[in-house]
Amino acid sequence: MDRKALLREYKESRRPMGIYRVLNKANGKALIGSSVNIPAILNRHQAQLKMGRHENRALQADWQEFGPDAFEFETLDVLTPPDRPDYDPSDDLRVLEEMWLEKLSPFEDRGYHVTRKKRE
Repeated sequence: MDRKALLREYKESRRPMGIYRVLNKANGKALIGSSVNIPAILNRHQAQLKMGRHENRALQADWQEFGPDAFEFETLDVLTPPDRPDYDPSDDLRVLEEMWLEKLSPFEDRGYHVTRKKRE
């Protein structure tokens, strides 16, 4: 397959969407989030941490203290979208994320979320 065909195939393929976790294995703290492109968001978190520019200051401080080997970047749940071109996953991702936040409670001293997100 030529380069153009590979590029086209990549652009047309669906990325896994769903819920992810950045887990500090040293202290058990976690950051939970949702994305329409899990590999991309996990890559982004890693890049920001490596550059010392992550928006979550507590997570960045722990990264500096414990080092990259203390962290695990994982997919917790994958959302399989219906085969409809007009599908917007926003609401489904929000509900799924809320379920995982409820289940794992990564707030304050148990995680990198300061308080529960208020959803309307």
